Amino acid sequence: MKKNSLTIIVPLLLLSFTSQQKVKPKSSKTSPSCEYEQKMREQGLVNIQEINPEILVDLKYSTSDNFVGKDVYGCITNCYMQKHPAEMLSKANDLLQQKNANYRLLVYDGGRPLSIQKILWNSLPQYSPIQRATYVANPAQGSIHNYGSAVDLTIAMADGTALDMGTKYDFFGELAYPKKESYFLKTGKLTKQQIGNRRLLRTVMKTAGYMPIEYEWWHFNAMSRQSAKATYRIIQ
Repeated sequence: MKKNSLTIIVPLLLLSFTSQQKVKPKSSKTSPSCEYEQKMREQGLVNIQEINPEILVDLKYSTSDNFVGKDVYGCITNCYMQKHPAEMLSKANDLLQQKNANYRLLVYDGGRPLSIQKILWNSLPQYSPIQRATYVANPAQGSIHNYGSAVDLTIAMADGTALDMGTKYDFFGELAYPKKESYFLKTGKLTKQQIGNRRLLRTVMKTAGYMPIEYEWWHFNAMSRQSAKATYRIIQ
């Protein structure tokens, strides 16, 4: 099935852009009463704001501002990742601030329990399994998020205002595809500034060792799924 068929159905809540969105910087204080966060700590995952407090966090799945339209994270309010990917992310933020001292990485998602992966997967019944897998990894195979080695993020000003990337986070459609940016620049659907912001994000993330993907400008992997499975236990 052609990928461009996915652009036909786009949930209305995904259509607004993030250029004016402001995020109040969160405290890196842990939530001892949260069973999910406790399990992640026990598995060796770290709170990324304890690794680098300059990184901003706004976990979209702990809000209703996501493609599901509701909070699916419950008590999870901090972003946890495996230590090495977290250190890579810290390096990316340092590189970003070297380029512009007023910029910060703004993280939307990191380590994700498998049980929540199933909720996200089941929230897209209108798509076939092949279509769904473009945006949400099949929990039967596991997402790299489920191993604490993938991150969703953008760039923001120090006050939490996200830069304009041309689409909102979790936009299901080709306008979010990095591989389609040149085409959308020519057609006027993306601006040079929007693409420049995406390229800056990719530059610092790739320099820090992360790998981008073809279909989401916000998603980066610290390693392949095969390597993640061989290195870490899945987050339950």
